[in-house]
Amino acid sequence: MNIKLIKTESDYRKALSRLDEIFDAAIGTEESDEADILAILVDDYEKKHYPIESPDPIEAIKIRMQEMHLKQIDLVDEIGGKSRVSEVLNKKRKLTVDMIRRLTNKLNLSAELLISDYQITA
Repeated sequence: MNIKLIKTESDYRKALSRLDEIFDAAIGTEESDEADILAILVDDYEKKHYPIESPDPIEAIKIRMQEMHLKQIDLVDEIGGKSRVSEVLNKKRKLTVDMIRRLTNKLNLSAELLISDYQITA
């Protein structure tokens, strides 16, 4: 087992290639241990060089609505009237604490995601 830190894109590609070779190694073998360590190193490199940012709260709501096959009318109880739902989803109005509480339950989204800041459009 010859493991080293992943410092460059070349190191990263080599680590991915090696991980692909040994990914299905039998548990308890040296190759399995190597795969575990490489996975940690690859994950660390990806978090630093290819971060995935969370969507803004409104985009997260829209994504979840799509996943759950919901329409704007389905959020009236959580947000308010039809016009208020439209204003929120079009970023004309900010989410309130009460809206966030109700949306957290209805859409199974984290409150932490929904309280993230986003820009209101004019």
